Amino acid sequence: MITPRHIAIIMDGNGRWAKKRNHQRVYGHIRGAKVAYDIIKSCVELSVENLTLFAFSTENWKRPQHEVSLLMTLLIKYLKNEQKKLNKYNIRFHTIGNPRLLPKEVQELLIENIESTKNNTGMNLTFALNYGGRQEVIDSVKKIAEDIKHNRLDSSDINEQLINSYLQSAFMPDPELIIRTSNERRLSNFFLWQAAYSEFYFSDKLWPDFSPSDLTKAIVDFNSRNRRFGGLTEPQPPPQPMRNIHG
Repeated sequence: MITPRHIAIIMDGNGRWAKKRNHQRVYGHIRGAKVAYDIIKSCVELSVENLTLFAFSTENWKRPQHEVSLLMTLLIKYLKNEQKKLNKYNIRFHTIGNPRLLPKEVQELLIENIESTKNNTGMNLTFALNYGGRQEVIDSVKKIAEDIKHNRLDSSDINEQLINSYLQSAFMPDPELIIRTSNERRLSNFFLWQAAYSEFYFSDKLWPDFSPSDLTKAIVDFNSRNRRFGGLTEPQPPPQPMRNIHG
């Protein structure tokens, strides 16, 4: 079985999971954080090279303030408690997104975890925090425009490879497999450029119910796909001579 080099996950359904059990949404987020740890550990065991978790989008600020505060508190707790485990599993920690709007303590802990794990040689674990795919593309276009303005680039230099190099995710390959839980079937502003040739796997399960066996199921499904990237991998019949339509 081939393991994707890069798996990206949209962890969806924490609130609905809690509501189904007559709990407050906070309970779903707490359970979801535990599941995230289990999936990270499974990806290490499966030798996944890159794992990106869509943890907090630019649109999530629209949620009730008390829920946003709780999510930040959970993130702080995770970043404090899991640093030793990141090093134990030889994981390199990264983030993408705009951290400047995150609480100062979150920003400091992100830097601390990045620095603490930068010499590790195992899986790249990336948290997408205050991240939006459109904003990432806008930011890269602005940087390119600035470099053209200062004669560091010429407009003729612009191609896919150049744009890739200006994205925040430039340090990792595009995701081969994108998983979304809770049976929602959209990207929700996640990896809009990078997902051009990704395979998608939609799970009916809400994120707190997603398990390592579900991850394996998604990878098995990935292996069943015929990834042609716009080309043809199967022999095609020879072209037939055109019929003279004029007789």
